[in-house]
Formats: sequence, C-alpha cells, structure tokens
Amino acid sequence: MADVEDVHKVVGDDRVTDWLSYDSRDLDAARAMVKRIIGFAAEEQRTDYSLAVVRPADERVIGFCRIGLSGVQAGKLGYAIAADEWGKGYATDTARTLVEFGFTKLGLHRISAAIAPDNVSSFRVVEKLGFTREGTLRDHVFTNGAWRDSVLFSLLAPEWERGR
Repeated sequence: MADVEDVHKVVGDDRVTDWLSYDSRDLDAARAMVKRIIGFAAEEQRTDYSLAVVRPADERVIGFCRIGLSGVQAGKLGYAIAADEWGKGYATDTARTLVEFGFTKLGLHRISAAIAPDNVSSFRVVEKLGFTREGTLRDHVFTNGAWRDSVLFSLLAPEWERGR
C-alpha cells in the first residue's frame, strides 16, 4: 500500500490512460486498485498476475504489467508505464518477463494483447516479443467518453519457444 501515490501518478495521468481501457483514476481508485492487486496475489487459485515496474535508481513504482487468465490456457497481457519514463525499455522488459512467466510457469498456450489503434509504441513492444497482429476488435472498450477499437495481437507457446 506504500506505493499507492506512485501508482496514482501512472493511472491518474491522462497521457497514460488515453492508451488504456479505462479512464484516469483518482487517488481513492488507485488505492482500491492496489488493494485488489494485493488480494489477487493472496488467492490460492489466482487468475491475475501483476508486477510493479520499478525504476532501478530509486525503486519508485513507475508502472505495472499484468497477465489476466482467460479461457483455456490463455492470458491477456497489459502494461502501463509513467509517461515521463516512456521510451526507456521498461514496457518491453516487464512484458518479456510476464510472457516468459506465462508460458513457463503458468503453462499458457496463448497470450494476447489488445492495444489502442494509434499506440504504435505499444505495437513495437509486442512485436519485439514475437506477437502477431490478428486484427481489429471494433468498439472494444468504452473509455474517455467514447467507444474505441483495439488491435489484437497474440503469441502462441510454440512461436515463443522458437523465438527464444
């Protein structure tokens, strides 16, 4: 819970949440989010795995990455990094860590990522990891007062194995 203010700097920033599937959150909502993530970590039958992204220089939380389990041997990847930290490789590093965890420890067969159509930087993150663009999910999320499409990417366990 000590990281709530740092988390709020990420999820409360419109520059970040413009790319996410939810609107910016106030401090109370960020606190509830952190509490929920802590609760998921304590569950015996986990369906959500989240990592804090921490800046090495000062160990401040500057983002997060998660895999939510969905379907049979499938997971959904998501990540967010503080806008002031974009372009430094944090998203790629943490996504790579969770993708490897998903395939090696969770036994997933498929990991997908749904990305805002204009988020070219995020496209590059998943493409570096070997994800394939599948298509567009029309009116996939309602955020910032409007419906928004998402571009769906996926990576299968055999593809990941070949690319290691």
